[in-house]
Amino acid sequence: MSASDLLELDDLGFAWPGQAELLDIPRFRLARGESLFLKGPSGSGKTTLLGLIGGVQRAGRGSVRLLGEDLGRLSAGARDRFRVDHTGYIFQQFNLLPFLPVHENVCLPCRFSRLRAGRAIQRHGGLPQAAAALLEQLGLPATLLARRADTLSIGQQQRVAAARALIGQPELVIADEPTSALDADSRETFLDLLFGECRAAGASLLFVSHDQSLAPRFDRSLTLAELNRAARGAEV
Repeated sequence: MSASDLLELDDLGFAWPGQAELLDIPRFRLARGESLFLKGPSGSGKTTLLGLIGGVQRAGRGSVRLLGEDLGRLSAGARDRFRVDHTGYIFQQFNLLPFLPVHENVCLPCRFSRLRAGRAIQRHGGLPQAAAALLEQLGLPATLLARRADTLSIGQQQRVAAARALIGQPELVIADEPTSALDADSRETFLDLLFGECRAAGASLLFVSHDQSLAPRFDRSLTLAELNRAARGAEV
């Protein structure tokens, strides 16, 4: 694995039980600090691929290496710990805990990762301060910190979800259709903020979307069919 590579997939294969192989990826690399736009139709395996990269699923064959660690060789518990230490995830539906206040939603990864908690505390002096600083940089005022997550607008919830993914400076940020609920102006503002925070943290960004118009903003753009031999007959 090259010192410049953060993520490395080799001879990766995955099939759901009783089904044909969904993913067949000979080789893929994501460099440290790189932003990558990944596009593919529904059902083509994008979410499954993200699950493999995050260690939620285990590959049927081949390897997924993040920071040099082969995720397939780790136990399920060890993969969970490794994921929360090194990967921040922005979900399409945000997946905030609606009954918790904003600052607790942002700090949630630090409850499970001493590494990210330590980084956040070292940088900002404490977890509440880290949450407040991220939210301010993402355009949310401190007056929202104590609000329940379910009282926020869609755009505000999205920024809370981004702050949760970014807290503690994970090396990889995965964004799965994060702008699908936003209008054009809000989408552009959110992307500006997301790129800025990833650059500040030195994080790589893997961004999945159907919206091809976003692709020029990224260092590199790929369709899943370009990576995945099992998807090359799919519409892209």
